[in-house]
Amino acid sequence: IAYILERIGFQPANHISFKVQNVVGTVDVGFPIRLEGVAFAHPTFSSYEPELFPGLIYRLVQPRVTILVFVSGKLSITGAKTEEIMVEGLKKIYPILLEFKKESVAVMPGVDGVPALPALQPATKGKRGRPRKGGKRGKELGQGK
Repeated sequence: IAYILERIGFQPANHISFKVQNVVGTVDVGFPIRLEGVAFAHPTFSSYEPELFPGLIYRLVQPRVTILVFVSGKLSITGAKTEEIMVEGLKKIYPILLEFKKESVAVMPGVDGVPALPALQPATKGKRGRPRKGGKRGKELGQGK
């Protein structure tokens, strides 16, 4: 980046110092969360508008961080000045998320011991690759009207 800045004529001084303003972190708590429950139980700190944004916005007062909570259990923590402040925010919200853990989650057939749906059989095809509708051969097979 410094090379690009020098090419366009910007000469950075050696004494420029940067200050960390915001640290962002993500974490997966490992279980799905009932966002509606969190929103109703903590209306002062949370905002949940699923029509506008799929995540719940939870604003902690101390430490002053904002946590985006998604139904999958993934969190995004923003507004912290250090990693330690992010961890402190996670420690405060984790018991709340455990309280609203989804106990029963719909599972996909064929996953985790749930029997898979039977495979569909393809329709028989005629000479031109189209499904048979009737006609002489179709009537013999009992497909005609």
